[in-house]
Amino acid sequence: MRSFQHITPPLRLFSGPDSFDALGRELERLGSRRAAVICGPWAEGPLLNAVLAGIGDRCAGVYTGVLAHSPVASVEEAAGELRRFEADAVVALGGGSAVVTARAASILLAENGDPRSLCTTRDANGQLRSPKLLAPKLPQFIVPTTPTTAMVKAGSAVFDPATGERLAMFDPKTRAHAIFIHPDAILSSPRELAISASLNTFSMAIEGLTSRSGDPISDALLMHVVRLAAQHLPGPQLADDPDVRAELMLAAVLCGQGTDHTGAGITTVLGHAIGARHHLDNGIANAIVLPHVLRFNGTAAESGLQKVAMALGLPQANGSALIEAVVHAVDALFGRLGIPRRLHEVGIAQDALPEIAAHAIGDWFLRGNPRPVHNDSELQQVLQAAW
Repeated sequence: MRSFQHITPPLRLFSGPDSFDALGRELERLGSRRAAVICGPWAEGPLLNAVLAGIGDRCAGVYTGVLAHSPVASVEEAAGELRRFEADAVVALGGGSAVVTARAASILLAENGDPRSLCTTRDANGQLRSPKLLAPKLPQFIVPTTPTTAMVKAGSAVFDPATGERLAMFDPKTRAHAIFIHPDAILSSPRELAISASLNTFSMAIEGLTSRSGDPISDALLMHVVRLAAQHLPGPQLADDPDVRAELMLAAVLCGQGTDHTGAGITTVLGHAIGARHHLDNGIANAIVLPHVLRFNGTAAESGLQKVAMALGLPQANGSALIEAVVHAVDALFGRLGIPRRLHEVGIAQDALPEIAAHAIGDWFLRGNPRPVHNDSELQQVLQAAW
């Protein structure tokens, strides 16, 4: 009998056209009287007004300065606004950047520090250390517009443009108290953003299934994520069908919950290293490198690839036949979406690959890759194959 732990954090999820009706009730349940909304400037209009109507007279203010990849300056500005509003709760409206900005700003506000002093670092022995962020945090409420796994996570990685680093802060007290999946919100983002976010979900699920950790419950969640993504991503209904987008939104929730109990791997790490530095959505970066990562990991990931193959409905296979079958199925899915397939197609120069690998080698998530990565030259090998 195998020993494992699977502890699921509490989450209240409301989905459907009436979901905003629950927003005020959930704030009331926690005694909130001064909720602040954090979003990007694009959200101003009917959608923001609908959210504000759900909040009612509990709204203390709105911050509309969210930027892609949550750069440090905008997160610090958001923290200042939360302080000015005297906020007692946060409502994040938007995609992953809005969710991360709201969480990270709440950490800065509560800990009265800067991201560099509060983030995970590597010590002299190469071990990653996360400081204990003990101060109480503002309750987080999320109205997602894109199917981002960030909805249910406890980590908040902000981008420092000056150094090109991702500064990752981890605090379980910033997990979402409630999520509100509304058709107007999930249809407000362009189809391309929904695809990119769902590609990130799909890639994370495969990495979770092939990682060096996991358990039967996380396997079940992530296998269903792979099924949902493979079923709903390629269809034309993604443009304007709220039911299709809702299925992908739920896939993101399941993936976020499942990967809490697994490792990640090279795909996630390279997506992090490429995305903010080269102004590329993480999902597209993940899709470009994923087939090459699967080949790099090879038979070290065979047990996980069996689960991926089962979720994709592929015939039973082993060894190189299994690897190639999964890679072919993944490539075929990406081909139907018409997304870029090579790094040079998205403007990344070949001489940028060593720097990307050097940044990626220090990423926390590399620990879960099924094939151990010893140095950045191995990451360059994958990048070169994807270039």
